Amino acid sequence: MLSITEENYLKVLLQIAEESTSQQEAGTNQIASQLHVRPATATDMLKKLKEKGLVDHQKYGKISLTEQGRIHAIAVIRKHRLWETFLFDKLGFSWDEVHEVAEQLEHIKSEKLVERLDRYLGYPQFDPHGDAIPSAKGILLTEKRKTLAEATLGTKKKVNAVKDNSPEFLQYVSQLGIAIGNPVLVKNRFDFDGSMEIEVDGKSATISQKVAENIFIK
Repeated sequence: MLSITEENYLKVLLQIAEESTSQQEAGTNQIASQLHVRPATATDMLKKLKEKGLVDHQKYGKISLTEQGRIHAIAVIRKHRLWETFLFDKLGFSWDEVHEVAEQLEHIKSEKLVERLDRYLGYPQFDPHGDAIPSAKGILLTEKRKTLAEATLGTKKKVNAVKDNSPEFLQYVSQLGIAIGNPVLVKNRFDFDGSMEIEVDGKSATISQKVAENIFIK
């Protein structure tokens, strides 16, 4: 049985791979940064995970999940996203509140509970942030996603996910009227800093390039 810390490391490795289909590995500093720990601390934990056959880790090299490590990571992400959906759909939590609570619930070990939760929710495919929920068979659908920063000027695109799940970001975009399923019209792009003028629900706003890069569209 894995510890909460071990599960968090595996989850972060999978999320790095999920964000870029061309990047299936990560560096120690990258992992440490996402987990808010010192690189030396991350190195020690990665050694333990390698000993358990969950990661491939060469000294000064990149780290990647083994097949067994990937299975464990997908299970954690599946629980996390199902709990987010439950909190959002059934308990009335806002999308900026669910991540922190799901971080605690994702480490519950009962497979029976998870399967009943999935059935109760009607086998959802996506969580409140637009991320795919892995199936009971461990299948995680991945696709190359386009960001709002890449949208063509003058087009109206529907928001289908967000990359940044932090409460601060979600609260900010909510104030602009941006939510999953809402259409966004790209009115102008400023070459100076990459910022954009957009229109949501008839209201115009200017957002930074960083914000646009954290919103996925289709």
